[in-house]
Formats: sequence, C-alpha cells, structure tokens
Amino acid sequence: MSESETRPSYIPQDWRIQFGLILTLIWFIFLSIYIGRNVGWANFMDLPIDQMGTFLEGAFAFLAFLWLVIGLFIQQSVLAENNEELRRNNLHSEKQTQAIAATELNARQETFFKISEATRRQLGAIAGLLFISSQGPVGNQSYTSEDLSELWKQFASGDSEVFSRLFLTLAAQEGTELSDLFYGTVIRRSHTDNFLVGFDRLINLARGCDTDNIILDSMLYSAHGLLNTRMRELHPSIRFKTISGTNSAIYLREIIERETADDN
Repeated sequence: MSESETRPSYIPQDWRIQFGLILTLIWFIFLSIYIGRNVGWANFMDLPIDQMGTFLEGAFAFLAFLWLVIGLFIQQSVLAENNEELRRNNLHSEKQTQAIAATELNARQETFFKISEATRRQLGAIAGLLFISSQGPVGNQSYTSEDLSELWKQFASGDSEVFSRLFLTLAAQEGTELSDLFYGTVIRRSHTDNFLVGFDRLINLARGCDTDNIILDSMLYSAHGLLNTRMRELHPSIRFKTISGTNSAIYLREIIERETADDN
C-alpha cells in the first residue's frame, strides 16, 4: 500500500473559521475572568433572571457580530468559487461545442469529398460526350475513333478532367469557335447545360462544408471549373451568364422554362 493511501485524509479548515474559533475561545476566557473578578461565580448564579439575561445578551453580542461577519466573508468566498466554477464550465462547454462543430464539419467534408469524386467523374463523362460531339467523327473529325478510345482509357484510369483540359487547350488556339463547340447543335447544348447543372450542384455542396472557401476555390479553378466559366461566358441566354452561385433548383427550372420557350 502506498504512502498516499495510508495517509489520513482531512478537509482543510478556512482560516477565518480558525480565527473565529480562537477569538471565541479568548472571549470565553475573558468572560470567565470578568465574572470571577467583578461578580463572582456564586453571586453570578444568584443574579435575577432579567439581569442575567441582560448580561448574557451583552456578553454574546460580540460573538454574534463576529460570526456574522465571518459568515458573510465565507459566503462571499463560496460565491466567488461558484462563479469561477461556472466560468470553467462555460469554457469547457464552449470547447465541447467547438469540438462538436469541428467534428460535424469534418463529417460534412468527408461526405463532400466522396460525392465530389463521383460528381467530377460525371462531369468528366459529360465533357467527354461533348468532346466527341464536337471533335469526333460526328463533329469536325479532329480526333479519330482510336484517339478518342485512348482518351477514354485515360479517363477510366482516374483522370476525370482530361476532356475539360482539352477544351481549355482548344480555347487557347486561334480560330476556335467555342460557342459552336458548346452550343452548335441541340445535343451539344444539352451536354453543356447538363455540365453547368452538375457543376452548380457541386459548388452548392462545397459551400456547405467550406468555411474558408479553400475547397470552393479549388473547384472553381480546376479544369472543370474553368470550363464551366467559359461555358457561362458563351451561353446564348444572358441569364445563364450571371447565374453563378444560384441554387441549382432555380437553375434547373430556368433551363426547363428556356427549353419550353424554344420548343414553342
């Protein structure tokens, strides 16, 4: 058994209580001397009850006042300790709240990255279909079927932005009419609109788990993000050029309204 276990435990007394006990003891000694010298114990016991009551009232008034003051100081100390304990509890609760918020944010970010990977591959597939429609054998025939097959193999190996980068490369070439590549046919326009909708959903999801806009900026300046910007700049409808940041549900509704108007 250790020394700490065998040592008797005790609760330390408040120094004010000890001081009060010492003064009380001194006061009782003083009263005993006073009665013995001035009244006498025999005469004191024969005092009428009213005189004895008056004496005791005066004798114990000092002790009553003393312990009243000591009690007020002790109560003040207890209140100060309680306030300090409340302050520590509030700090602890605040830290717990921050920890819970951080955990929740991490959970949202993990969910986002899982969804983001699937969405980025979906956007890559849409960009691939758009690339085939504009650059493949059914388009301007800049790429053969073998070339496109190699690009799809690269896409399947995990490079989801290969087609977006190719579009950005075409944008840097002179004489390239990107508006025709994006909106030259009904199929191309459909692919482009689907790409814009998917990217908007990804951006809206990123905003919910990115307090410093780090994830959001990485999405906007990725190949998909830069391609999304060029698509918006060249969109036939002025509404879709300024719709960045709008809720994807509104975006979808506007696309449906536009397509309905075009059909009519």
